[in-house]
Amino acid sequence: MTLWMHELRLLMRQRLAATALALLAALTIAALVAGMAEVARQRAAIAAIPAAQSEDIGAIAAWVDKEKDAGSAAYYSFHPTWNAPSPLAFAALGMRDVSPYILRVRALGLEAQIYDGDTFNPEMALPGRFDFAFVLVLLAPLFVIALCHDLTSSEREAGRWRTLAALPNGGAALWRRRVLLRLALLWSVICVPFAVAAALSGAGFTAVLTILLMVAGYLLFWVVLCALVERLGWSSTANAATTAALWLMLVLILPTLGHVAINRAIPIDQGAEIALAQRETVNRAWDIPREDTMKAFYARHPQWADSSPLTSAFHYKWYFAFHQVGDESVAGKVRAYRQGLEARDRAARGLGWLLPSVGVQSVLTGMARTDLSAQFAYRDRIRDYHRQLREFYYGYMFRDRPFGKADFERAPVFDAKT
Repeated sequence: MTLWMHELRLLMRQRLAATALALLAALTIAALVAGMAEVARQRAAIAAIPAAQSEDIGAIAAWVDKEKDAGSAAYYSFHPTWNAPSPLAFAALGMRDVSPYILRVRALGLEAQIYDGDTFNPEMALPGRFDFAFVLVLLAPLFVIALCHDLTSSEREAGRWRTLAALPNGGAALWRRRVLLRLALLWSVICVPFAVAAALSGAGFTAVLTILLMVAGYLLFWVVLCALVERLGWSSTANAATTAALWLMLVLILPTLGHVAINRAIPIDQGAEIALAQRETVNRAWDIPREDTMKAFYARHPQWADSSPLTSAFHYKWYFAFHQVGDESVAGKVRAYRQGLEARDRAARGLGWLLPSVGVQSVLTGMARTDLSAQFAYRDRIRDYHRQLREFYYGYMFRDRPFGKADFERAPVFDAKT
């Protein structure tokens, strides 16, 4: 224990080491505070939904009740859906930074509503947001390099290494103590603030323990890398330059090139193109006989085929029918788009087995439920809820039932837990 305390005192006397540890602690705390503030903001926005929805529906119901028109109620009523952040979302915001976590939908065509917001550039989102994952994956290796690149080379350059190697508990034992001490300190300044933030957020013990072990493994990887470079016998300056170049390659260049290569190997259309294709089908319905639209709609929804025939007057059931036909016309594009994104995601996770930075990022977003799979799960819940809305309003429109103020209360409510 005396040797360990002596090494700690020596380390803390080094201005670079003390400053580096303090700076890493400050960056970690700042990232955690920023992540928790963003999650709190999102939760507050979700908590405000019921009051805002009640006010909106109240205003619509007041005048819909006069005409008792279900079509008007369905057309003008927006229904909220939301994707609540998980307890670990503060650590890795992931897709929550580029995809909507609240989406108000109508019973009209859904695909245009979903993909209207899908306009972000994936390449621009590669660096990520300043959160715990950003500090761990991108910045922490630099601090490992700063503290571990010259453990033996600096002693050789000062002419002390042979003397230290000859002392009891010197040489390799001394090097191990210094490495383990630096590794423990780096782990502590990252993980202690994270553990506190996780406890405040109500994260599960197993998940937190897994992340703490993953942080230790990731830091150990960079320590080993520094040790391998030091074994080459170069100067401290050469060691620093080499490990910094390795950081640049492993953390920035190779992951970026890998993602670009994956995107080129697995080309997919943008979500905005799906919305455009759906709208083209919807707009075309105004130019073709209404009977053609209803025939296509009834072919897929025979339960409404016994509805009374259309007259020359406008009827909302025709309007909603061609929106549904528009959705169904792009169903193949939607499947292909999802399959393409899932293939890209699988390839990216495979890249994580080769590049630790990518692997750690993937694990963190997966555990925080902020990855692509979580976003698709949210969209699946939206689609299920939209189906419930359509069936609810169709029951009035296709049966010519009056829709009054009290009927708004019977509308399905989104269940975020399903």
